[in-house]
Amino acid sequence: MMDVVASDGSIGSPEKTRTPGGRRARRVRMTGAERREQLLDIGRALFAEKGFEGTSVEEIAAKAGVSKPVVYEHFGGKEGLYAVVVDREMRQLLDMVTGALTAGHPRELLEQAAFALLDYIERYTDGFRILVRDSPVAQSTGTFASLISDIATQVEDILGMEFKNRGFDPKLAPLYAQALVGMVALTGQWWLDARRPKKAEVAAHLVNLAWHGLDGLEQKPRLIGHRKS
Repeated sequence: MMDVVASDGSIGSPEKTRTPGGRRARRVRMTGAERREQLLDIGRALFAEKGFEGTSVEEIAAKAGVSKPVVYEHFGGKEGLYAVVVDREMRQLLDMVTGALTAGHPRELLEQAAFALLDYIERYTDGFRILVRDSPVAQSTGTFASLISDIATQVEDILGMEFKNRGFDPKLAPLYAQALVGMVALTGQWWLDARRPKKAEVAAHLVNLAWHGLDGLEQKPRLIGHRKS
């Protein structure tokens, strides 16, 4: 039997879709918005698993059950799909980190930032795998480094006020913000695959180093915020 192509580009045979009574059922077609979200989900999973170069439009279309022109219609090609995926992940991580910074005490702010990044890695593992790769697309999709810089800018304002209150030079806040955020981000990149120790323990050790320095490390670091896991 010959396959048919639906108006939304999906490929299939209507004979195979039947009700429990044996009658032929009408195929439910996705709206344009639903199809776009489906393609984004599939592209996200493939880019995380195989990288940009290892993923093809043909594979994306096949997994979605559509023809290649549908992918081009929604995103203009693989590059456009990748750019949207990266932009979404960058905004998700940035929102999680900046939204977590609510405490007044600087040490608890460090805990919140560490937990936010580790939470993102745990919940959006595919997205983080995509972000830690340098973007091969010659567009303003951003890179992991630029994302870390964005997060550091948020932390910089908090550190600047704290430095001023403590009599330190607030002009040094950008340096310390980059150092702190970079330390957490690189540790998170390692934890992506290691997943040991547990998340709370990783956060506690990060804060231990950032707060006390090597000279004053606690042997058994503790968390002071409400997050314990």
